[in-house]
Amino acid sequence: MKFKIILALLTTFGFLSGYAQRPEPDHVNTKGGELTIQPINHATLVLSYQHKNIYVDPTGGADVFKSIAAPDMIIITDIHGDHFDPKTIDAINTTHAVLLVPQAVADKLPATTDKTKLVILKNGETTSQLNISIAAIPMYNLPESPTAFHTKGRGNGYVLTIGGKNVYISGDTADIPEMRSLKNIDVAFVCMNLPYTMDVATAAKGVLAFKPKVVYPYHYRGQDVNQFKSLVNAEDKNIDVRLRDWYPVAK
Repeated sequence: MKFKIILALLTTFGFLSGYAQRPEPDHVNTKGGELTIQPINHATLVLSYQHKNIYVDPTGGADVFKSIAAPDMIIITDIHGDHFDPKTIDAINTTHAVLLVPQAVADKLPATTDKTKLVILKNGETTSQLNISIAAIPMYNLPESPTAFHTKGRGNGYVLTIGGKNVYISGDTADIPEMRSLKNIDVAFVCMNLPYTMDVATAAKGVLAFKPKVVYPYHYRGQDVNQFKSLVNAEDKNIDVRLRDWYPVAK
Protein backbone atom coordinates (compact mmCIF):
# COMPACT_ATOMS: atom_id res chain seq x y z
CA MET A 1 0.00 0.00 0.00
CA LYS A 2 2.80 2.44 0.88
CA PHE A 3 4.49 1.73 -2.44
CA LYS A 4 1.25 2.48 -4.33
CA ILE A 5 0.84 5.79 -2.48
CA ILE A 6 4.44 6.82 -3.21
CA LEU A 7 4.03 5.82 -6.87
CA ALA A 8 0.87 7.91 -7.15
CA LEU A 9 2.58 10.94 -5.60
CA LEU A 10 5.57 10.66 -7.90
CA THR A 11 3.30 10.47 -10.91
CA THR A 12 1.24 13.44 -9.72
CA PHE A 13 4.29 15.65 -9.34
CA GLY A 14 5.73 14.59 -12.70
CA PHE A 15 8.71 12.54 -11.54
CA LEU A 16 7.40 9.56 -13.48
CA SER A 17 5.76 11.56 -16.24
CA GLY A 18 7.93 9.94 -18.88
CA TYR A 19 6.46 6.56 -17.96
CA ALA A 20 2.91 7.91 -17.71
CA GLN A 21 2.96 9.66 -21.06
CA ARG A 22 4.82 7.14 -23.19
CA PRO A 23 2.70 4.37 -24.76
CA GLU A 24 3.38 0.85 -23.62
CA PRO A 25 5.84 -0.98 -25.90
CA ASP A 26 4.68 -3.71 -28.24
CA HIS A 27 6.48 -7.01 -28.76
CA VAL A 28 6.96 -9.15 -31.84
CA ASN A 29 8.43 -12.64 -31.74
CA THR A 30 11.25 -13.30 -34.19
CA LYS A 31 13.64 -16.18 -34.85
CA GLY A 32 16.31 -14.35 -32.87
CA GLY A 33 14.16 -13.40 -29.92
CA GLU A 34 11.75 -10.62 -29.07
CA LEU A 35 11.59 -7.37 -31.02
CA THR A 36 10.33 -4.51 -28.86
CA ILE A 37 8.60 -1.57 -30.51
CA GLN A 38 8.45 1.63 -28.49
CA PRO A 39 6.45 4.52 -29.97
CA ILE A 40 7.88 7.85 -28.88
CA ASN A 41 6.37 10.81 -30.72
CA HIS A 42 5.08 11.59 -34.24
CA ALA A 43 7.74 9.94 -36.46
CA THR A 44 10.04 8.85 -33.65
CA LEU A 45 10.29 5.28 -32.37
CA VAL A 46 12.77 2.88 -30.81
CA LEU A 47 13.25 -0.74 -31.87
CA SER A 48 15.05 -3.06 -29.44
CA TYR A 49 16.40 -6.46 -30.39
CA GLN A 50 19.01 -8.70 -28.76
CA HIS A 51 19.95 -5.91 -26.32
CA LYS A 52 20.54 -3.46 -29.17
CA ASN A 53 18.54 -0.26 -29.56
CA ILE A 54 17.67 1.41 -32.85
CA TYR A 55 16.45 4.99 -32.63
CA VAL A 56 14.41 6.02 -35.67
CA ASP A 57 14.22 9.76 -36.41
CA PRO A 58 15.02 10.81 -32.82
CA THR A 59 13.59 14.24 -31.96
CA GLY A 60 12.24 16.00 -28.91
CA GLY A 61 15.39 16.21 -26.79
CA ALA A 62 17.04 13.76 -24.44
CA ASP A 63 14.17 13.79 -21.91
CA VAL A 64 11.81 11.82 -24.15
CA PHE A 65 14.30 8.94 -24.14
CA LYS A 66 14.65 8.74 -20.36
CA SER A 67 14.59 5.13 -19.13
CA ILE A 68 15.45 3.90 -22.65
CA ALA A 69 18.97 2.54 -23.15
CA ALA A 70 21.35 4.51 -25.36
CA PRO A 71 21.18 3.85 -29.11
CA ASP A 72 23.39 1.35 -30.88
CA MET A 73 22.11 2.66 -34.21
CA ILE A 74 20.31 5.83 -35.28
CA ILE A 75 18.32 5.81 -38.51
CA ILE A 76 17.18 9.05 -40.10
CA THR A 77 14.80 9.32 -43.03
CA ASP A 78 14.92 12.97 -44.11
CA ILE A 79 16.18 16.51 -43.45
CA HIS A 80 12.97 17.99 -41.99
CA GLY A 81 13.00 18.89 -38.32
CA ASP A 82 10.40 16.31 -37.30
CA HIS A 83 12.83 13.61 -38.50
CA PHE A 84 16.30 15.11 -38.17
CA ASP A 85 17.10 17.12 -35.03
CA PRO A 86 20.84 17.66 -34.51
CA LYS A 87 20.22 19.01 -30.98
CA THR A 88 18.54 15.77 -29.93
CA ILE A 89 21.31 13.68 -31.48
CA ASP A 90 23.85 15.80 -29.64
CA ALA A 91 21.95 15.46 -26.35
CA ILE A 92 21.58 11.68 -26.28
CA ASN A 93 24.43 9.25 -25.69
CA THR A 94 25.68 8.29 -29.15
CA THR A 95 29.05 6.93 -28.04
CA HIS A 96 28.44 3.50 -29.54
CA ALA A 97 25.87 4.41 -32.18
CA VAL A 98 26.11 3.83 -35.91
CA LEU A 99 24.41 6.71 -37.75
CA LEU A 100 22.57 5.63 -40.89
CA VAL A 101 21.31 8.47 -43.10
CA PRO A 102 20.63 9.63 -46.67
CA GLN A 103 23.19 11.96 -48.26
CA ALA A 104 21.00 15.05 -47.73
CA VAL A 105 21.08 14.45 -43.97
CA ALA A 106 24.82 13.70 -44.00
CA ASP A 107 25.37 17.08 -45.64
CA LYS A 108 23.71 18.81 -42.68
CA LEU A 109 25.45 16.93 -39.87
CA PRO A 110 27.73 18.99 -37.60
CA ALA A 111 31.41 18.98 -38.48
CA THR A 112 32.08 17.25 -35.15
CA THR A 113 30.15 14.10 -36.24
CA ASP A 114 32.26 10.95 -36.00
CA LYS A 115 32.47 10.00 -39.68
CA THR A 116 33.78 6.52 -38.81
CA LYS A 117 30.29 5.68 -37.53
CA LEU A 118 28.44 7.25 -40.46
CA VAL A 119 26.71 5.06 -43.06
CA ILE A 120 25.18 6.86 -46.05
CA LEU A 121 22.59 5.05 -48.16
CA LYS A 122 20.96 6.06 -51.41
CA ASN A 123 17.59 4.73 -52.56
CA GLY A 124 18.08 1.12 -53.60
CA GLU A 125 21.23 0.52 -51.55
CA THR A 126 21.57 -1.95 -48.67
CA THR A 127 23.81 -2.45 -45.70
CA SER A 128 24.17 -4.81 -42.75
CA GLN A 129 24.54 -3.31 -39.29
CA LEU A 130 24.20 -5.07 -35.92
CA ASN A 131 23.40 -8.26 -37.86
CA ILE A 132 20.37 -6.49 -39.32
CA SER A 133 19.94 -6.13 -43.08
CA ILE A 134 18.76 -2.62 -44.03
CA ALA A 135 17.48 -1.57 -47.44
CA ALA A 136 16.89 2.08 -48.35
CA ILE A 137 13.84 2.62 -50.52
CA PRO A 138 12.36 5.78 -52.01
CA MET A 139 10.01 8.13 -50.17
CA TYR A 140 8.50 11.07 -52.04
CA ASN A 141 5.37 13.03 -52.87
CA LEU A 142 2.99 12.50 -55.78
CA PRO A 143 2.71 14.04 -58.25
CA GLU A 144 6.47 14.40 -58.47
CA SER A 145 7.64 18.00 -58.61
CA PRO A 146 10.91 19.88 -57.95
CA THR A 147 8.97 22.02 -55.45
CA ALA A 148 7.34 19.10 -53.59
CA PHE A 149 7.83 18.80 -49.84
CA HIS A 150 9.66 15.52 -50.49
CA THR A 151 11.46 14.93 -53.76
CA LYS A 152 12.46 11.49 -54.99
CA GLY A 153 15.98 10.49 -54.00
CA ARG A 154 16.47 12.97 -51.16
CA GLY A 155 15.16 10.87 -48.27
CA ASN A 156 14.93 7.19 -47.47
CA GLY A 157 12.26 4.84 -46.33
CA TYR A 158 13.77 1.67 -44.90
CA VAL A 159 13.12 -2.06 -44.71
CA LEU A 160 14.92 -3.72 -41.81
CA THR A 161 15.17 -7.50 -41.64
CA ILE A 162 15.30 -8.34 -37.94
CA GLY A 163 15.31 -11.97 -36.83
CA GLY A 164 13.63 -13.01 -40.05
CA LYS A 165 10.93 -10.32 -39.80
CA ASN A 166 10.72 -7.49 -42.33
CA VAL A 167 10.00 -4.08 -40.82
CA TYR A 168 9.07 -1.19 -43.11
CA ILE A 169 9.50 2.43 -42.04
CA SER A 170 7.84 4.67 -44.61
CA GLY A 171 9.28 8.05 -43.76
CA ASP A 172 7.43 10.91 -45.46
CA THR A 173 5.92 9.41 -48.56
CA ALA A 174 2.88 9.21 -50.78
CA ASP A 175 1.25 6.03 -52.04
CA ILE A 176 4.21 5.39 -54.34
CA PRO A 177 4.79 2.34 -56.56
CA GLU A 178 7.86 1.38 -54.52
CA MET A 179 5.73 1.05 -51.40
CA ARG A 180 2.90 -0.76 -53.19
CA SER A 181 5.35 -3.34 -54.56
CA LEU A 182 6.80 -4.32 -51.19
CA LYS A 183 6.59 -8.04 -50.38
CA ASN A 184 6.50 -10.06 -47.17
CA ILE A 185 6.36 -7.08 -44.79
CA ASP A 186 5.66 -8.23 -41.25
CA VAL A 187 5.49 -4.83 -39.55
CA ALA A 188 4.93 -1.47 -41.24
CA PHE A 189 4.99 2.10 -39.98
CA VAL A 190 3.01 4.19 -42.46
CA CYS A 191 2.70 7.97 -42.45
CA MET A 192 -0.40 10.04 -43.14
CA ASN A 193 -0.84 13.79 -42.76
CA LEU A 194 -1.69 16.52 -45.20
CA PRO A 195 -0.27 18.45 -46.93
CA TYR A 196 3.10 16.81 -46.30
CA THR A 197 2.42 13.16 -47.10
CA MET A 198 -0.93 11.50 -47.92
CA ASP A 199 -4.43 11.44 -46.53
CA VAL A 200 -5.98 8.56 -44.62
CA ALA A 201 -7.83 7.06 -47.58
CA THR A 202 -4.72 7.08 -49.76
CA ALA A 203 -2.62 5.54 -47.00
CA ALA A 204 -5.21 2.78 -46.59
CA LYS A 205 -5.13 2.03 -50.32
CA GLY A 206 -1.35 1.78 -50.23
CA VAL A 207 -1.39 -0.57 -47.27
CA LEU A 208 -4.00 -2.77 -48.93
CA ALA A 209 -1.71 -3.04 -51.94
CA PHE A 210 1.30 -4.48 -50.07
CA LYS A 211 -0.61 -6.11 -47.19
CA PRO A 212 1.72 -6.02 -44.17
CA LYS A 213 0.82 -8.42 -41.40
CA VAL A 214 0.87 -5.57 -38.86
CA VAL A 215 0.63 -1.85 -39.59
CA TYR A 216 1.07 1.13 -37.30
CA PRO A 217 -0.25 4.46 -38.55
CA TYR A 218 2.31 7.01 -37.39
CA HIS A 219 3.25 10.58 -38.36
CA TYR A 220 -0.51 11.18 -38.42
CA ARG A 221 -0.98 14.53 -36.67
CA GLY A 222 -4.53 15.76 -37.29
CA GLN A 223 -5.67 12.63 -39.12
CA ASP A 224 -8.40 10.15 -38.18
CA VAL A 225 -6.55 6.88 -37.61
CA ASN A 226 -9.78 5.12 -36.63
CA GLN A 227 -11.00 5.79 -40.15
CA PHE A 228 -7.72 4.37 -41.47
CA LYS A 229 -8.27 1.18 -39.48
CA SER A 230 -11.87 0.91 -40.69
CA LEU A 231 -10.89 1.36 -44.34
CA VAL A 232 -8.12 -1.23 -44.14
CA ASN A 233 -10.07 -3.85 -42.24
CA ALA A 234 -13.20 -3.40 -44.37
CA GLU A 235 -11.14 -4.80 -47.24
CA ASP A 236 -8.78 -7.12 -45.35
CA LYS A 237 -9.55 -8.25 -41.82
CA ASN A 238 -6.24 -10.14 -41.63
CA ILE A 239 -4.16 -6.95 -41.45
CA ASP A 240 -3.55 -6.12 -37.80
CA VAL A 241 -3.95 -2.33 -37.59
CA ARG A 242 -2.44 -1.17 -34.30
CA LEU A 243 -3.45 2.27 -33.08
CA ARG A 244 -1.05 3.79 -30.58
CA ASP A 245 -0.78 7.28 -29.10
CA TRP A 246 2.09 8.97 -30.94
CA TYR A 247 1.19 12.35 -29.47
CA PRO A 248 1.52 12.00 -25.68
CA VAL A 249 0.59 14.90 -23.47
CA ALA A 250 3.52 17.27 -22.99
CA LYS A 251 4.96 17.80 -19.55
